[in-house]
Amino acid sequence: MPKIKAVAFDGFTTFDPRPISAVAEELFPTRGVELSNLWRTRQFEYTWLRTLTGNYADFWHVTEDALVFAAKMLKLDLTNEKHHQLMRSFLRFRAWPDAPAALKHLRASGIRMVLLSNFTETMLNAGVRSCGLQGIFEMHLSTDMVRAYKPDPRAYRMAIDGLKLQREEIAFAAFGGWDAAGAKAFGFPTFWVNRMGLPAEEVGLAPDAIGANLDDLVTFVMGCGAQG
Repeated sequence: MPKIKAVAFDGFTTFDPRPISAVAEELFPTRGVELSNLWRTRQFEYTWLRTLTGNYADFWHVTEDALVFAAKMLKLDLTNEKHHQLMRSFLRFRAWPDAPAALKHLRASGIRMVLLSNFTETMLNAGVRSCGLQGIFEMHLSTDMVRAYKPDPRAYRMAIDGLKLQREEIAFAAFGGWDAAGAKAFGFPTFWVNRMGLPAEEVGLAPDAIGANLDDLVTFVMGCGAQG
């Protein structure tokens, strides 16, 4: 493996999305998990569809559209107040318990770090603040900058253009298996932070390594002869 000088993180490797399901369950008892699962699936299906058709809308807009669809599909009464509470949960993340210490370890080791996410810049900034991680990431790279969602190569290229490094010097930390496959296809050294213990995508694009949390990512980066 090449020497790793930087890591580009998908937002959910650091932001814990589980409270969104908790809010959904509170608002729709016994249906919250079903709603949040369909909502999440439709979110990403809409990002892929919009990128393929050249019909871009930012991730906040996509998230709202996916929520409305999911509620209609499940025949749930999505009032304006419930809609507002669910959307607001995307601005009030907490960090995964292992994330702060692992990120500080990487930073102390001289590793540059950026967020590279489908989230809007406003969503990324809010997530970093709510997680208490101000000053950790050098840049918050939103796909709004290129108007194309991951796994489109234009989205991953933002890390190269922003960091001014070669792609083999930038490790990509993915939360979703599909994102790990996309980053691997782009050519990044890729680590899948597989917090949910899911099987790998059957697309012939395996990440370079898989772990359960950011502590495992630190081990991977340091084992690649990381700078520092």
